[in-house]
Amino acid sequence: MITTVTLNAAIDITYTVSNFNIDTLHRAHEYLAVPGGKGVNVARVVHALGEAVTTTGFVAGYNGAALLAGLKKESIPTDFLTLTNGESRRALTILDPIQGTQTELIEVGPSITETDVQQLRLKIEQLAKSSNWIVFSGSLPSGCPPWIYAELTEIAHRHGAKVGLDASGEALREGLHGRPDLVKPNEHELAELIGMPLANHASALQAMSSLINDSTSLVVVSLGARGALAVSANHQYHIHIPQVAAINPVGSGDAMMAGLVSALYRGKNIHDILLLGAACGTANTLHKMAGKVTLEDIGVVQQDIKITTTRSL
Repeated sequence: MITTVTLNAAIDITYTVSNFNIDTLHRAHEYLAVPGGKGVNVARVVHALGEAVTTTGFVAGYNGAALLAGLKKESIPTDFLTLTNGESRRALTILDPIQGTQTELIEVGPSITETDVQQLRLKIEQLAKSSNWIVFSGSLPSGCPPWIYAELTEIAHRHGAKVGLDASGEALREGLHGRPDLVKPNEHELAELIGMPLANHASALQAMSSLINDSTSLVVVSLGARGALAVSANHQYHIHIPQVAAINPVGSGDAMMAGLVSALYRGKNIHDILLLGAACGTANTLHKMAGKVTLEDIGVVQQDIKITTTRSL
């Protein structure tokens, strides 16, 4: 089983507004509201790929109840901790098909207490016993210590589960101390991690190689429409993706993580692992809903993905 963890889950709301401008009245001609948060998006894609998945984390209030109801409607198994105070956040995206813009407004979400964190530790310990992989994704809610991903990774490892980490800022920096098996930041998150701009692919690959150790065996950095870079214990790779008629890129990194972990769970070779990850990430852009892929889209996209080995380590 694959378990995904979203500590700051959300209701993802997408408005489609032509010629969107500030200080102006707009009427959205399309509206979509679905359960969201990075780990929830990962779970949705893993489920679409046909793998057993459970998603967990924190939910709170009316929005949290709506989120759980939405996941039940999608037949995605859940095991969330329900907070007694606060409200799960909403994440609003305004898509303008005329100007080709994407504007995001993201709420803060509930505050977490030490009691909540202790319950989370116990939940991860319980789920790790029946999970092959646990994926920790996204930002940390207020009250969560920045090292929580490292601590949860160590708990998962003690109970036999491998770990994927997709985070940013201090949550990523501290989370790496737990030595996750798979790390998947984007290029901006990697640059923030090393504290300097990435001048080219060579500098990115060098930074990625520094993250490889006896536990972290694969680092993948997404480059948006330019594909992705990957580093394993022995090789460096450049993943070239086809140009597609992208509708909404939100959730593409989560879809890529789902593809990577699903292929790792299936015991695939590195080429097929990177191929499925890139295909899922690209297929996600073809839909307005974050974390939405179809097997048909994945199959079509895969045919035009090229993976080159840039260097053997």
